[in-house]
Amino acid sequence: MDFEFSEKVLALRHKVTAFMEAFVYPNEERRVAEIRANLERGRPYADYPLLEELKQAARAQGLWNLFLPDSNLGAGLTNLEYAPLAEIMGRRYWASEAFNCSAPDTGNMEVLVRYGTAAQKDAWLKPLIAGEIRSAFAMTEPDVASSDATNIECSIARDGDDYVVNGRKWYISGALNERCKLLIVMGKTNPGNPDRHHQQSMILVPKDTPGVTIVRDMQLFGFVDAPEGHPEVIFKNVRVSASNILLGEGRGFEIAQGRLGPGRIHHCMRAIGQAEAALEMMCQRLAARVAFGKPLADQGVWRERIADSRMLIEQARWMVLNAAHKMDTVGNKVAAKEIAMIKVVAPNNCLKVIDWAIQAFGAAGFSQDKPLSLYYAYARHLRTADGPDEVHRNAIARLELASYLRKRAT
Repeated sequence: MDFEFSEKVLALRHKVTAFMEAFVYPNEERRVAEIRANLERGRPYADYPLLEELKQAARAQGLWNLFLPDSNLGAGLTNLEYAPLAEIMGRRYWASEAFNCSAPDTGNMEVLVRYGTAAQKDAWLKPLIAGEIRSAFAMTEPDVASSDATNIECSIARDGDDYVVNGRKWYISGALNERCKLLIVMGKTNPGNPDRHHQQSMILVPKDTPGVTIVRDMQLFGFVDAPEGHPEVIFKNVRVSASNILLGEGRGFEIAQGRLGPGRIHHCMRAIGQAEAALEMMCQRLAARVAFGKPLADQGVWRERIADSRMLIEQARWMVLNAAHKMDTVGNKVAAKEIAMIKVVAPNNCLKVIDWAIQAFGAAGFSQDKPLSLYYAYARHLRTADGPDEVHRNAIARLELASYLRKRAT
């Protein structure tokens, strides 16, 4: 197993690092000011000028759609090759959008690449690839335990040449952004099917379709995440063409598994980048801060935490690289256990590092002057997003036990 990066990847890593240093890190205060200005003029979910400038700069440097393995549309990178680039972008939680590599658009673009018809690709994939629009993925529901997606109650009912969508979703990331034009909605087309995993389908719903109502933005640990938002959305008699169905009725779970595998590992890659940034901030703080007559860096408890932080990050990184390698070599289905493991390990490990960094900064760690509270919210939400820890642990145990239970049965 060789995790040495090719010359192509090393060159891209250098370019992404240079881009972050030149355009992202120096402009964090400007970004906050522009988002605040949008809020003051009554358009909190509008794009801000800095982001458009960064997109143009990234595209001009060939740092665009790096996540897409299709060389005709993206950079033609494998999961393993993309991992170090996603990690660098993740050092600032908002930066990946500058490269057109941010969720949920990445997952939605992959869905359209894999499962979309020619007409669906022309209508939606092309503008997403170009960064002209944004999209959202409407799966989670407030009234059922969505960790078991067979519980989903949203109805997608055939009516002649149309489907009619009725349901309630929430925490639909990105749906409030003014440039979000498309919702990929998961619901039930055949609730009576005895196979619960073939009751669901996915359908493309333009956000401006009559009957689509944004109820409210949902906060994340008290944050209103403008300009993306995570709203509650009501679908009431939303009528779209039958041609908007993805892959066919009853294929929703199949699509979800194809979408969530890469999405999960991308989240983990970005979380590692945040943990690296948090550790860097922590070390700088501990080296400069004096308490009880000596630098905090000289105190044993903080040295232990630094050491543990480095080990936690390396554990997560190597597990992510291993999962990426397996996805590339044997496919997402065979790599299911590795994907599940990193989805548990990476958020938990990174969350611990970020928590220690907050502790090192004291009150400043909770403030708007540092990004650590945002990092914490992101890492903590990953313990439920794309499947909670409990579901992934159960899947890991089931896969681990499978051969033993087969032997017992025979």
